[in-house]
Amino acid sequence: MILACLAISMAALEPLAFREHSIAEGLRGGYQVTATDVNGDGKIDLIALASGMSELVWFEGPSWKRHVLATGLNRMINLAAADVDGDRIPEIVIAHEFQNEAARSIGIVSLLTHDGDPSQPWKVREIDRLTTSHRIRAARIDGRIVFINAPLTGAKAVGPDYRDRTPLVLYRPGEWKREVISNEDEGVVHGLWVGRWKSKQDVILTSSLKGIHRYEWTGKSWKRTQIAAGDPAPWPRSGSSEIAPGEGWYASLEPWHGNQVVVYNPRRQVIEDQLVDGHVLLTADFDGDGKSEILAGYRGQGRSVYLYRQNRGKWIRETLDNGGIAAAGCEIADLNGDGCPDVACIGSATANLKWYENLGRHSNARGR
Repeated sequence: MILACLAISMAALEPLAFREHSIAEGLRGGYQVTATDVNGDGKIDLIALASGMSELVWFEGPSWKRHVLATGLNRMINLAAADVDGDRIPEIVIAHEFQNEAARSIGIVSLLTHDGDPSQPWKVREIDRLTTSHRIRAARIDGRIVFINAPLTGAKAVGPDYRDRTPLVLYRPGEWKREVISNEDEGVVHGLWVGRWKSKQDVILTSSLKGIHRYEWTGKSWKRTQIAAGDPAPWPRSGSSEIAPGEGWYASLEPWHGNQVVVYNPRRQVIEDQLVDGHVLLTADFDGDGKSEILAGYRGQGRSVYLYRQNRGKWIRETLDNGGIAAAGCEIADLNGDGCPDVACIGSATANLKWYENLGRHSNARGR
């Protein structure tokens, strides 16, 4: 099926076609969707995290049957899933009891593990409390899986400026003790990306009021490098909110919860300035031409999800969803097993979960 996905890149540039599917409604405060194989059956499932609910739920692909992972998790904000023990079923690390203001944010970090039957509620074990724990990602460092935790602010930060040092930490499975990567960032740290980018192992990219920074493990210590300053506006409208890399370039959502989609290649180029409360930024090769496209979504008035594709040096915007989802979080994964990347998004004010089936270009999608 990968060949079918690649075949669509042979035609002239035409809009990509997606078929929209509704999975669920009533997800109060929908915030993050995570694509992973929850039950080890080889099929991709979706975990739907909604900050206004105390139930963490997942939907079993491809039927999207609803299951409950855990209850009693208030003000959930982010999670990461990775198979640590090799049983094909992931361990989940989740941040909950979150508030924007550090003085009111407990910042609990918990470990979720299955109890034999993944379709039944999982065991919950608290492993840390770190004020405003906000973004959780799994990374592979020195051949081992670790979990990264990027709090939103430092413990003494107060809005609207949020001046304080903001920590970046990790947890090693088995030990589950907090290790500090860095205390050098400052203010709001909103975006966290983990993966291989110009590296042989995973690196960490963060987006904050101080700009975009790269963290790389050297074998002895963490090396921190600023790769862009982000929006040049005065603090606290400075810096970056989300980061996602492409081939030799990277994209940024600016400023915090901002209106701009920016591409650095290497100079700063604003390709969009009409988002309202921007909250989603991802990159992937949707059309099989070997070049990544940019996916951006926003939660405010208009509530849209857009795709941006390169055409002769220009970025062309296409609409994935026009007003149907207040996109707080999206995930890119092959949800139907056809070899092409699809999109799943969860809405905050709209409280819904959708997936968008990648049909390729319009001319190739007819009759499907």
